[in-house]
Amino acid sequence: MPLHFLLPEAADAQPGESVVLTGAEAHHAAVRRLRAGEEVTVGDGRGAWLSGECVGLSPRKVVVRITSRSEIPPPSPRIVLVQALAKGDRDELAVQAATELGVDEILPWQAARSVSRWDAAKTEKGRARWSAIVREAAKQAHRAWLPEVGPLTMTAELAGRAAASRVVVLEPSATARLTDFVFDGADTSDLVLVVGPEGGIDSRELTAFERSGASIVRLGDTVLRTSTAGPAALAVISAALHRW
Repeated sequence: MPLHFLLPEAADAQPGESVVLTGAEAHHAAVRRLRAGEEVTVGDGRGAWLSGECVGLSPRKVVVRITSRSEIPPPSPRIVLVQALAKGDRDELAVQAATELGVDEILPWQAARSVSRWDAAKTEKGRARWSAIVREAAKQAHRAWLPEVGPLTMTAELAGRAAASRVVVLEPSATARLTDFVFDGADTSDLVLVVGPEGGIDSRELTAFERSGASIVRLGDTVLRTSTAGPAALAVISAALHRW
């Protein structure tokens, strides 16, 4: 499969024109030992999909001549992962896998039991780190649309979102299973998947979600880590929505 690059400036590029990769993208080409004459694909992360040929190559600059262009529509309904902050790199592992599996937006959640806490400075740094992970994972997965990383979110905001979205909360003690949930692909409202931290979702948070109309479900009979619960649920949802 051809190497894929992300270049926002390629949004308006047309067949016959050339685009230039510099910085991290040129470095990526060098690491992967791209050669002149090889086919590549380039996207702007907003649906533009370009195929082209490498016609110029140096350690700091790669020139790609565009041979074809297509527009990939955004997925509908959108799948949003609300990932609780977790200790170590478990939340980052979830972000990476979720991006590869097709999530459309990721919201960091400061849950009551999150060991990791983001203050103002950490919030800016954390979002930048998650965005970098998303970018690299989207490139690896050859995604036409780059998932957004939203602002740090609190429980009250998530509960309020249930009025306009379908909110599904993963909870190992729930009686209903994720596979019992009806995934209606014709419903274009966002499908919001909430994953708690390693210590689980606080009972008061669960009550707030239930009162807002969210569905509380479990994946199965086992308890998954926060790093794997979201990606596992995304796989189930993608299959149910016939994305896969």
